[in-house]
Amino acid sequence: MEEIKEMPEVQVEESENKCGCKCKCSCKCLPYAIMGVIALAVIALYFIVLSPKCCSSSTDEVAVATDEQLPIAYVNMDSLLAKYNLSNEIQDQLISEQERARATINQKANKLQADARDFQTKLENRAFLSEERARSEQERILRQQQELEQLDAKLTQELMAKQARMTDSLFTIIQGTIKEYNAEKGYHFIFGNTGNTVILYGNPGYDITNDILTLLNK
Repeated sequence: MEEIKEMPEVQVEESENKCGCKCKCSCKCLPYAIMGVIALAVIALYFIVLSPKCCSSSTDEVAVATDEQLPIAYVNMDSLLAKYNLSNEIQDQLISEQERARATINQKANKLQADARDFQTKLENRAFLSEERARSEQERILRQQQELEQLDAKLTQELMAKQARMTDSLFTIIQGTIKEYNAEKGYHFIFGNTGNTVILYGNPGYDITNDILTLLNK
């Protein structure tokens, strides 16, 4: 078998390369040149890609291109309910019934207070013919007071129950309208925003409140 001869040592002359430094191998300065090119590329990428976003964030309303829009949307429920005709009619109806109930309670309360004052006056003036007669009048007034409290509680519960039924009916209509609207639009998610409790910020391009409101008020 032939003997493997040792490779002769390669002599590299010390030379001054273009970067200005003296070294035994001109490729040692190559990584620094590459790093410089990469740094310039990163800076250019920042100004091309990131700078427009920084500038656009200074405005609240940013237009969303149709081909870039995600399949999501949101409805501002506060604004919707405030401008929805049926919602305002229901609200007015509930307020009217509450005012009538309060008027009934106040009328009976005023009558009860008058009876109580009359009883106290008669009691102080010893106008009752007997202690039994005074006790009977006192029990009647206490019974009326209890009945008034029960009536107040009953009317309040009835109003709350009616408000719950009408609210459920209202939201059933809204949900049905949104479902019909989305049959054409094809959103994957439609969020409801009430008082910024669900969506802290939303691009106006995803706001479909006015579209839904137009359909509801037809």
